[in-house]
Amino acid sequence: MFCKHIVICVFLSTLGFDVWAAPPRGYRLVWSDEFNGRGLPAPSKWSYDTEANQSGWYNNELQYYAAANRHFSRRLKGKLLITARKQAMAGEPDYGGQQYSSARLITRDKASWTYGFFEIRAKLPCSLGTWPAIWLLGTEGDWPAGGEIDIMEHVGKTPGIVYGTIHNTATAGTSGDGGQIEVKTACRRYHNYQLTWTPQRLDIGVDGTIFHSYANDGSGSARWPFDRPQYLILNLAIGGDMAGPVVDDDGLPAKLAVEYVRVYQMKPP
Repeated sequence: MFCKHIVICVFLSTLGFDVWAAPPRGYRLVWSDEFNGRGLPAPSKWSYDTEANQSGWYNNELQYYAAANRHFSRRLKGKLLITARKQAMAGEPDYGGQQYSSARLITRDKASWTYGFFEIRAKLPCSLGTWPAIWLLGTEGDWPAGGEIDIMEHVGKTPGIVYGTIHNTATAGTSGDGGQIEVKTACRRYHNYQLTWTPQRLDIGVDGTIFHSYANDGSGSARWPFDRPQYLILNLAIGGDMAGPVVDDDGLPAKLAVEYVRVYQMKPP
């Protein structure tokens, strides 16, 4: 249900309706994927991040990320399905010994943005050991100097708790500057995960409710590298520092289902 007014949206949500808010006034759609059609995600919009398959993924994650493989990423009935399985891809040349496989889709070198309203409608997996994420990384500089904006993270060991976090040079050595919100039906229903990014601040929310904000205090790039382009990432990790070392194999395959991705920016004056 489309809903223009935040108060009405929140009220309807408490009654069990699927609702989502309009983009901010004065914004126009500049990029989207509605995941129409069948088969692999559109190659004009998405590529696959596989760079750490052989060496092992960051944060002690346990998965291998497959490229252009319909068992792990595909469009079906207007949805993108990113699927994690207990499956070793031992025949692949970059195989690193992982017993789990999944997919990590990125818009790097295809689309990036500076500022905007980002909305990703998704349903999350809840089995123990799953770690889905919707996030942005800077196109310039190494991490964390380029900045990272985690619009949504969720782990199976705390089902229904959604996290939003900011990483940069100023937060290095910490778990980032973040917040969390309870979304009781995150694994049963689709919700809209949102970011409003302006020169002044970052606001992260769900279904029109902001649960974490991060302001530009004017102190420089260590705290605010967010005046340069960032690209979008959709992935489903297994295990790792945030999800924990225990994986419920009986809960696999697990799916991150995405109904759409939409990016809006301010209309030119």
